[in-house]
Amino acid sequence: MSEKIKKSTWIMIVVVAVVVFIAGLFTASIVERRGETITKLQPIKELPEWEPRNEEWGKNYPLEYESYMKMLDTNFRSKYAGSAKIDYLEDYPELVILWAGYAFSKEYNQARGHAFAVKDIRNILRTGGAAEHPQPATCWSCKSPDVPRMMAKMGVAEFYKAKWFETGAEIVNPIGCQDCHDPKTMNLKISRPALVEALERRGKKMTDVTHQEMRSLVCAQCHVEYFFKGEGKYLTFPWDKGFSADSMEAYYDEIQFTDFTHKLSKTPIIKAQHPDYELYMTGIHAKRGVACADCHMPYKVEGGVKYSDHHIQSPLNNMANACQVCHKESEATLTQDVYDRQDRVMELRRSLEKSLAAAHLEAEAAWKNGATEDEMKPVLKFIRQAQWRWDWVAAANGVGFHSPVEALRVLGNGIERSEKARGLISVVFTKHGVALPYVLPDVSTKEKAQKYIGLDMEKLRNDKKELLDKIIPEWDKKAEARQGSLKKY
Repeated sequence: MSEKIKKSTWIMIVVVAVVVFIAGLFTASIVERRGETITKLQPIKELPEWEPRNEEWGKNYPLEYESYMKMLDTNFRSKYAGSAKIDYLEDYPELVILWAGYAFSKEYNQARGHAFAVKDIRNILRTGGAAEHPQPATCWSCKSPDVPRMMAKMGVAEFYKAKWFETGAEIVNPIGCQDCHDPKTMNLKISRPALVEALERRGKKMTDVTHQEMRSLVCAQCHVEYFFKGEGKYLTFPWDKGFSADSMEAYYDEIQFTDFTHKLSKTPIIKAQHPDYELYMTGIHAKRGVACADCHMPYKVEGGVKYSDHHIQSPLNNMANACQVCHKESEATLTQDVYDRQDRVMELRRSLEKSLAAAHLEAEAAWKNGATEDEMKPVLKFIRQAQWRWDWVAAANGVGFHSPVEALRVLGNGIERSEKARGLISVVFTKHGVALPYVLPDVSTKEKAQKYIGLDMEKLRNDKKELLDKIIPEWDKKAEARQGSLKKY
């Protein structure tokens, strides 16, 4: 046999071996994926329609559950946020003045994550229990998979009408599986009617929603702006005119809605909640079809199994899976890109916070020095508009990163309106003989600001402790059969 033939034979043998090897891998992959499918279609434990305990779901989906449990780790802190506890009133005392007369002036912290949702809303000074604390059950809406169970049991409107205190023994399991998944098929589903109702008013039916859209809409059940409508405190999203700050403001103005009247300036204030979805919808990621879950719950592979990471967290703590799938720059470069945008948003946000705090304090002084309602009407209009724009950006997570261009536009418009209000107040001061420049009171710390607006924080904390010592054991005893193991956290 010639050397040439021998060489050709060996090449053919090597090629055949490689082809066989690749075919084997492909076959093994098919078998493995088929095995995964069978596992998912044949769960170990059948789940009831309204199973709120996350560990029961974890018996069928251990990888997802194990990753979910990592949310109990609250050590990560980025430049502005993360999962670690941050006292925002301590860091930004102007917020106390902005919310004078509203419960947020008592306590406002960085959210620690879904696993702490029930515990944190129980403990926060903003919630109470009896007649003197009349929060509706609507306040539980986004905190627990027990909520859809109770809505099914009581009826949606009747649940909203109930009191926060009265339903506390029923709402015991933190945000989890039942909130976003169908227990029979594991398909993504909307469990909160407010989102469906808002989309339908905009002419969009759930049957027209794609799977990729659902990977954001399950988040939009809660990470949105909302208000309690009417005497029944019916949870409603103000999307009828659009998702922008301007559109929602027009909606609120049309129905003459106000969350609270400011204690100092007497401004009718709209309190933004956390319009993450709305801000995201104005940004480049939404335009490119990137879903919330792509960044906050990216796919990962473990033991040959591909699944969505249920450690829902800042992408800055998981950049390899969350960011570098699309962006090929280094982690250091990408992190700096995020901080550069957040720094610019924070710069304007802080300017607006300080201007607004001054506007409220100056408006208070104007009233005290004899200002009339006609003189103050345009002032209060500008303050309302400015504070709504500030809060629309500030209340959203991500320090504007979900749409930095829109965040900066909205904050810039807010600064303009706040300074117009202050200019008009100066005119009122001149009419009523108030010396200019007006010297503002010292509210430079949380403690000073809370004292200035009349909060007795020691009494509030003692009252809250007394309330919790009384009601939590009662709630836990009634809830024992339905409460998952996360209660110890």
